[in-house]
Amino acid sequence: YLNSNNIGDDGAKYLTEALCHSNCQLQTLYLGNNNIGEDGANFLAEALCHSNCTLHTLNFSASAIGDDGAKYLAEALCHSNCKLQ
Repeated sequence: YLNSNNIGDDGAKYLTEALCHSNCQLQTLYLGNNNIGEDGANFLAEALCHSNCTLHTLNFSASAIGDDGAKYLAEALCHSNCKLQ
């Protein structure tokens, strides 16, 4: 659980790098109330599409990702590598 840690878009970028690493086995990630915006949503959407990403659950509650951020995530959900349930 990383809720309420103010990681922002920069933190989302670093999380994306970790989620795409071949040794990452993380399946659940709670990122609510972290000031993640459109750019952060885009980074995390990239991770969801990566073949190494093992996430099954991702929580973005209380995030201001905007319409474009939601679009990035929706597109990622349709990607064949996305494992979210």
